[in-house]
Parts: sequence; structure tokens; C-alpha cells
Amino acid sequence: MTHGRTQRIESEIQRVLAALIAREVKDPRVGNVTVTAVSVAPDMGSARVFFTPFAALHPPAQVRAGLTHAAGFLRGELGRRLGLRHAPRLEFVFDESVESAARLTQLIDSAVAGDREHAAAAPAATPATTPAAAPAAAQGPQGESGAPGGDPSRR
Repeated sequence: MTHGRTQRIESEIQRVLAALIAREVKDPRVGNVTVTAVSVAPDMGSARVFFTPFAALHPPAQVRAGLTHAAGFLRGELGRRLGLRHAPRLEFVFDESVESAARLTQLIDSAVAGDREHAAAAPAATPATTPAAAPAAAQGPQGESGAPGGDPSRR
């Protein structure tokens, strides 16, 4: 099966499963679930469905148990709605990438806040530069001659 066809099937399975889980699954363990990705085996025999509970009242293990319990129903409906002769077996996997992305964002934010606090405290500790030193620093590497490369006697 070509890679493009596999991607189209995966996206269709994701779309249909998201709608089915939101509207048809009545298991209280499932609640609001976001289907983040679907990965279909090359032989179309099985599909890994990655999910993230949205505002979950239950831990991910219980949500996974509820989805696994409804897997037979979801597989049958998936086959009917997509017109598949053989619908793939569904394996539900908790998608930890959202949580790890949130954790990394929090670490980055705290590091940036620490840098800002450090930068705010640093100017108060260093002596102020004199205004006469500022024009010399503004000349840059060109020197007084205006030619790039600094000192003209070194040429």
C-alpha cells in the first residue's frame, strides 16, 4: 500500500473515531477524549489509536479501559462508515506527547523567568558606564579611519 493512501486512511479513521467516541460511546469512563493520531499497520490488520483525555475525570488507564471495552463497537461502525471490507483491530494508546510538551513549556517559562530576574538584578550591581566611553564603543571594529579591519597601520 502506498504511503499517501495509508495517510488518507489514517486521517479518515481518526476523523470517524473522534466523532464516534464523542457521540456514540456511552461508557462513563471515557468522557471527552481527543484522538490525536492513528497509525495503521501495513497490512491494515490493526491500528494504534493515540488519545488524550480532555478535562478527564478518570485517569488515562481507566479511559483506555473504557475505550478498549468499546473497541468492538467502534471497529464495526468504523468499517460501515468507511466502507472497509476488513476494519482494523483497534489498540488504544495514551498519548503522552501533550503532557510532555506542557512540562517542557513550563520548564522553559521558569528558565526565562529566572533569566529575567537575574538580568534585572545584574544592572544594579555593575557600575554605570561613562558617557565618554560610549562613542568609542559605538565605532565598532572599523576604527577611526572608517575602513573595515580596525587599525590602518596594520595593513
